[in-house]
Amino acid sequence: MSSGRVRVLRPEELGEGERERWRELRAGATAPRNPFMEPEFTDVVGRVRPGARVAVLYEGGEAAGFLPHERGPLGQGRAIGLGVSDCQGAVLRPGLLPDTRRLLRACSLSSLAFDNLEAEQGLFVPYAAEEHATYVIDVEKGYEAYESVLRTQSPKFLKTTLAKERRLGRQAGTVRFVFDEREPAALRTLMEWKSAQYRRTGRRDRFAQEWIARLVGRLAETRAPQCTGTLSVLYADDRPVAAHFGLRSESVLACWFPAYDPDFAKYSPGLVLHLRMAEAAAAEGIGLLDMGRGAAEYKDSLKTGELPVYEGTATRPGAGAALHWLGREPARRAHGFVRERPRLASLAARTLKGAARLRRS
Repeated sequence: MSSGRVRVLRPEELGEGERERWRELRAGATAPRNPFMEPEFTDVVGRVRPGARVAVLYEGGEAAGFLPHERGPLGQGRAIGLGVSDCQGAVLRPGLLPDTRRLLRACSLSSLAFDNLEAEQGLFVPYAAEEHATYVIDVEKGYEAYESVLRTQSPKFLKTTLAKERRLGRQAGTVRFVFDEREPAALRTLMEWKSAQYRRTGRRDRFAQEWIARLVGRLAETRAPQCTGTLSVLYADDRPVAAHFGLRSESVLACWFPAYDPDFAKYSPGLVLHLRMAEAAAAEGIGLLDMGRGAAEYKDSLKTGELPVYEGTATRPGAGAALHWLGREPARRAHGFVRERPRLASLAARTLKGAARLRRS
């Protein structure tokens, strides 16, 4: 790292000039302008996570880089919003590549964990333990062009989904889609569906964690040009049947929390919802929908491509880094072992669902 200084601030302590510089650096980056990488997302995390910090790197008195992060016990750090944020990393002036360990020391961090590191993060990619795919829908050329791609690569999927949408309209009432729903009750309904889905599939209920529920509630009220909370709802006869909450910039819709009413499962309302989201996003001038990492059949059907993201931990020598390794690395290796063996992964999924049924009985 150059001799420039580093200041570590709480998100709310950033000045407007620094925030604007952050936005300028993101605007000049070649990576998609994912809203998770904007100062507004870090601001909101800072309101619900007391350990949230931003390291500001200066060159000649001007801010040249930002590293949003959270600081835990013994200096064990994590990417801002780790566990829910789908795009992570530093925001740096082109050509600026600080020494990672010196930067961690300046932040009083022994380690920095990430699980959705942006592909172009030269500062941290060397510390990646695993590469994952994030699934994307390209609507840069408009929705009609996207549909034509689906007709080629997933013709049965598209035909079946559109037929189910028509059947939903005939049997359940007029189908209506709202891209940017402001009704608070609709968000509560989505969160209830999602919590039930987590429990049904034996997974940890994210909305049972107070900070995540508060984070989503605050982001739903965030209306910045490059970070706008967006609730999309599919209605049948004015009854919500599927919904999604995510964040959007002017060019990227980050898909985050989709769910649907199980009573309408036979109509595949979640798939219909994603098609209508793609159509509405294209109409708004958004070119990319990022469905996040994690394999799923619906993502395979909807995607036009994949982008790499990385998971790992940057460390500097010390007791804190050793504790982090002991706490996380064995579990990460076990997960990787299972993922690389599809039959074992299938067995693990069935076991999770069985455990969930036992808990409910």
